Amino acid sequence: MGDAVDAVMDAWRRERPDVDIWPVGVVGRIQRLSRLLEAEIQGFFRRHGLDNSEADVLTTLRRSGEPYELTPGQLVKASMVTSGAITKRIDRMVTKNLVERVPDAVDRRTVRIRLTAHGRQTIDDLFALHIANETRLLQALDRDQADGLADGLRTLLQSLGDTSLT
Repeated sequence: MGDAVDAVMDAWRRERPDVDIWPVGVVGRIQRLSRLLEAEIQGFFRRHGLDNSEADVLTTLRRSGEPYELTPGQLVKASMVTSGAITKRIDRMVTKNLVERVPDAVDRRTVRIRLTAHGRQTIDDLFALHIANETRLLQALDRDQADGLADGLRTLLQSLGDTSLT
């Protein structure tokens, strides 16, 4: 049984048999999966009073280690959004008492974004549930298939310039 991408590919093979459309099978599925996974994960975080962007900041700060703080520039690099978007995101999160702005100990002109106790508790409470949700989303794959997919996607990401955040 095929999926929606198979139907698109069949139509293109019929209409343009002169073009080898094999990339549609990969790129089309990645695009569709991206939309489906984003909606599922967004729904999970909304049920817990967050949106994906807030969860991204919380998890980024939490995995940074004690004292769970980064500069706005480091957050921009980790999330690949604009500095304006980070500023708005941080403003919302300060209002929700998830993060706080603190002066840098060395350079008082620099501000650091730090998890509050409430922010740390929020992400600590949700992290295992989030991983369980992601496990649910991948349940159609066995572990070997999931690992192979992760390897292939890593290779593709690296070939397109996506490198380590550290």
